[in-house]
Amino acid sequence: MPLARALGVPLLVTHHGYDVTTEDHVLARSPWLRFYLKRRARLYQAAALVLCVSRFVREKAVCKGAPPHKTLVHYIGIDTACFTPHPSVTRSDTVLFVGRLVENKGCEQLLRAMRLVQRSRPECRLVIIGEGPLRPRLEQIARELALDHVTFLSTQPAGVVRYWMNRARVFCVPSVTVDSGASEGFGMVFAEAQAMGLPVASFDTGGIPEAVVHGETGLLARARDTAALAQNIIALLRDGSMWERFSDAGRRRARELFDIRRQTAALEGIYRAVLHRGVVAA
Repeated sequence: MPLARALGVPLLVTHHGYDVTTEDHVLARSPWLRFYLKRRARLYQAAALVLCVSRFVREKAVCKGAPPHKTLVHYIGIDTACFTPHPSVTRSDTVLFVGRLVENKGCEQLLRAMRLVQRSRPECRLVIIGEGPLRPRLEQIARELALDHVTFLSTQPAGVVRYWMNRARVFCVPSVTVDSGASEGFGMVFAEAQAMGLPVASFDTGGIPEAVVHGETGLLARARDTAALAQNIIALLRDGSMWERFSDAGRRRARELFDIRRQTAALEGIYRAVLHRGVVAA
């Protein structure tokens, strides 16, 4: 705010999720975030525009005081030219998780669902890409559940992520809302998976239903319903015609709504409009 005011230029704010989905009393545990909370009302007053990465995040921002008339949803783009499947590669019965190993990403729920999946599909493999503080606990849970074919790959570069997105048959990051209020604001990785022609099984929490259309590009169960999650994974593994429909629809939707060239052009248009109006931070 001080910099925008000193330069005499408009101030734009973008919310990605954590800063508006997390409860204020949890944010207040951090000295830096206490400072943010203290000045948030002034921030919204000074902002020419508040951008949100999903309708879900916009609703949360408005609840925290963002003026509805200045608050706009803009989906962040992905490189659909980069995230594109190679049709010559054979997919296997693999479920892929990509995300931080923290509570709200729901990896524990996926492990518990996989116990049910492997009763029906014993050869089904789970590949987990990501790192985080819960990894030791999650590895222990996998052992306690006696899961077969579970691989923890830690953090990997984009090329490795694309490699597995091109070989898996189901993408699953079953994010949940945790006690702090933190939830999935949108989840660009869902858009990336669908651009790769990889159908999604997840929960209908946060902004996920905006990234994944239930019954069209994936199957969304109620939050924390691991039995339903397992049934959806099995359905995508078993039903080849449904898998093909979801795969094709996911690729089309990613190109139409989430292509980085289109979304960046739209974002530039938003910035130009704000500059044209000349709204300066108060």
